[in-house]
Amino acid sequence: MTLIGIGVIIIGVACIILAIFIGHLLNNLASVLSGVDKTVQQLPEQMDGILKETTSIIHESNQALADINDKMEQLSPLFYIVGDVGNATRKLSSSLVDVTNSVKTKTEAGQEVSGKNNLGGVYGGVALGYYWLKKKRDLKREKRAYTHEQ
Repeated sequence: MTLIGIGVIIIGVACIILAIFIGHLLNNLASVLSGVDKTVQQLPEQMDGILKETTSIIHESNQALADINDKMEQLSPLFYIVGDVGNATRKLSSSLVDVTNSVKTKTEAGQEVSGKNNLGGVYGGVALGYYWLKKKRDLKREKRAYTHEQ
């Protein structure tokens, strides 16, 4: 055999090995494509299930939203009442502040008059005397009630 014959035999064996490798590769590719075909055939059924579930979820969400809207409409008057109470409380507290400021001004004016006339000690003495007499009368009444019970 000549070198050309040996070269042709080597090329032929290489082609056979290459053909076997390509055949095996194509066989694996065919099995992958078969699996893809099965998946694609199941896809419409799965999409129908997903669309049905999505539709039911959207329907339930719409019902829940409608229910929330109804409850908010029922609670709206309560919020208005709370707002009105807040406004009334604010007006009352502002009027109390005005009255307090007025009493404070009058008290300060009275203190100025008593301070000018040195009447602070006299007012204190009169108040102490009144308190003392009132306490003495209360003690007498209690003593009489105690003696009548025995």
